[in-house]
Amino acid sequence: MTGRGITAGELGAAISAAIRPWVGHDALRLVGTSPATGLGQGSFSFWHRYEEELVRSLLAHRFAHGDPCRPSALADRPAPVGIAGGTAEGAGGGTAGESAGARTAFVAGGAAAELRLLLRDGHGVWGLLGLVRAEGSRPFSADDARRAVRLGPALIALLRRHVTAGPLAPTVPALPAGLVIVAEGQGIRTVTPQARAWFDRMSGPDGPGTPGWLMPALVTALALDARENARENVGGGTGGGRPFVCAPPAGFGRWLMIEAQPLDAAGEGEVAVVIQSPAGALVLPSFCDWYGLTPRERQVLELLCRGAAPKQVARVLGVSAHTVHDHLKALFRKTGAGGRDELMAAFTA
Repeated sequence: MTGRGITAGELGAAISAAIRPWVGHDALRLVGTSPATGLGQGSFSFWHRYEEELVRSLLAHRFAHGDPCRPSALADRPAPVGIAGGTAEGAGGGTAGESAGARTAFVAGGAAAELRLLLRDGHGVWGLLGLVRAEGSRPFSADDARRAVRLGPALIALLRRHVTAGPLAPTVPALPAGLVIVAEGQGIRTVTPQARAWFDRMSGPDGPGTPGWLMPALVTALALDARENARENVGGGTGGGRPFVCAPPAGFGRWLMIEAQPLDAAGEGEVAVVIQSPAGALVLPSFCDWYGLTPRERQVLELLCRGAAPKQVARVLGVSAHTVHDHLKALFRKTGAGGRDELMAAFTA
């Protein structure tokens, strides 16, 4: 179900068709991330019949009232599944107030509710599955939720296979860093020409097939993340983590990073969102997650990225050159690299 030459939309349709016999739905989104990155807005995604109006309605609801079924809340449950905008006995809906407000937001987008499954295993969170039923459809049930949970391991394997089947080295040239300013509300106030070039690459005919409305929606959602994180920090909390996206080449042709930072400490005003090709050190944690590298393999790779030769790696780690050679063979096998030069090309900015 993965491979080059297949757009994100085509993959979304195929994933939806495979899931529908298990859990009926009218629209789907599958968001992938890595444990090192954290869920946030995810790193890449597949969409099928998930309408722009629904996304806009849910963003407006989140801006005014918060997320009706936060991923962090799903992470606290024994079975990480819930229903946003509806209730189902045993399926983990939100509070009465949240459910009522979210139902209004879903109806405005032509939907009844969304079943959300956090994709996690012993390593951490790998993504989120969202299944939507149209307005007037039967509600999601506790049995639907249980069936969805059983899909988790297969979906995690799918996401990892999608990333590792992609190219190691960049296949498209780097673009200059772009800047987007999100106004105090939800509206995007400024998009620099460089950021516009990134938007065009994502949704253009030679891109991954991302819907034209998705990148502006992602930027807006990241701005909301940044504001919420800043407010939690001001209030003495730990915050929601760094609001950023670190996307692998499988979807975009090269590593892509999008990061949001409020322009005021309280998180009440405008937010700056930077889109860029990140340096190798920034992608290393996610790269190691996706390719299933061991802690020692990660150490070897990090030293190689710093320019160390294998003999220097052996000295730093206090192991023999033969042991380093074994680690290199494991790295080549797991990543599909034909040698050190090809492996290092994965971290070309």
